[in-house]
Amino acid sequence: MELILWRHAEAEEGYPDAARKLTEKGLKQAHNMAQWLKPRLPKHTRMIVSPATRTQQTALALCDDFETTPEVGTGASVDTVISAAHWPYAENAVLVVGHQPTLGNIAASLICNKNTGFSIKKGAVWWFSCKQSAETGNIILRAVINPDMV
Repeated sequence: MELILWRHAEAEEGYPDAARKLTEKGLKQAHNMAQWLKPRLPKHTRMIVSPATRTQQTALALCDDFETTPEVGTGASVDTVISAAHWPYAENAVLVVGHQPTLGNIAASLICNKNTGFSIKKGAVWWFSCKQSAETGNIILRAVINPDMV
């Protein structure tokens, strides 16, 4: 299974938090990362997206075929997102468009098996694979791409 974590791009300040929109820089970050992702995503990748405006805009830079679910929304827990993604048992790749610190905590739990999180840059993608065997799962960090790299 492939698990791709995509943090929303740069958003404006404001309230309410869920209504914050991407800045011009954020729109460009989302567009550039989407252009990097498009040729690399496996066929039949399932995309699950937070209902927050900034994550919706980030996802729309890639396509409009995604599921909006509060399970990956602001304040979501690692367990809720992992469950929504069906990690590591989903048949196809899953792209999660969500928020910090949850995505950083997921990355840390997959790499280090720790509760302390990593800081994921706005608009960045962290791409994981899991090769399941009868004895164990083997988690591989395939890529970390920041918007300024594409």
